[in-house]
Amino acid sequence: MTEQATRATAADRPLRRDAERNRRRILEGAAAAFAEQGLDVTTDEIARRAGVGIGTFYRRFPTKELLIEALFEDRIGKLAELAEECLRAEDPWLGLVSFLDQATARQVADRGLKELVFSTAHGRARIAADRDRIGPLFMALVERAQRAGALRPDVAGTDLALVQLMLTAVADFTRDVAPESWRRFLALVLDGLRTDRAAPSPLPHPALAPGEITRVMQCDRPHGR
Repeated sequence: MTEQATRATAADRPLRRDAERNRRRILEGAAAAFAEQGLDVTTDEIARRAGVGIGTFYRRFPTKELLIEALFEDRIGKLAELAEECLRAEDPWLGLVSFLDQATARQVADRGLKELVFSTAHGRARIAADRDRIGPLFMALVERAQRAGALRPDVAGTDLALVQLMLTAVADFTRDVAPESWRRFLALVLDGLRTDRAAPSPLPHPALAPGEITRVMQCDRPHGR
């Protein structure tokens, strides 16, 4: 290597390190912004959180969809893997319950993930492919629990998808008051879905006190919007 080439290579190294550092900061800022506000958060807001200029943002991620793919491809894939794992559970009912509990918890913690799961407005081909995997796996969980006689036969997979949406809505409105209260309502719903309801399941979260309900009802819109 010539002396000139050596100098050029050495000069390039800080740029590569800076570029990687900026990329990491953008991903961290975007992860927090998407989790709190959803996928409609502006690129200006992401750049502000990351502490970079908007020009730097677009050099690293020319479109917001590329940023969404970089952040969420793995997370959507892991939801599909969770469904596959729950399908291998020895008890079909517990497999279904485990998926509902864990998948809802992930979506409650990350509004962007919830929006990607339930909407096709965002997500390029690789995210769409993983999202398309989740639906059939979820239906298989439902049908397996019904074949075992554990889940009401008149329940459709779409019913349970809407249950998840309801639970995330509860979490949105109660986040600042009782952030785990959605688990109480999951337990109530699950008892209504079971064919064997001889003994009610213990509720994992206390009922909201009247004062807490008042605070929740005074919220004009979900937290983070």
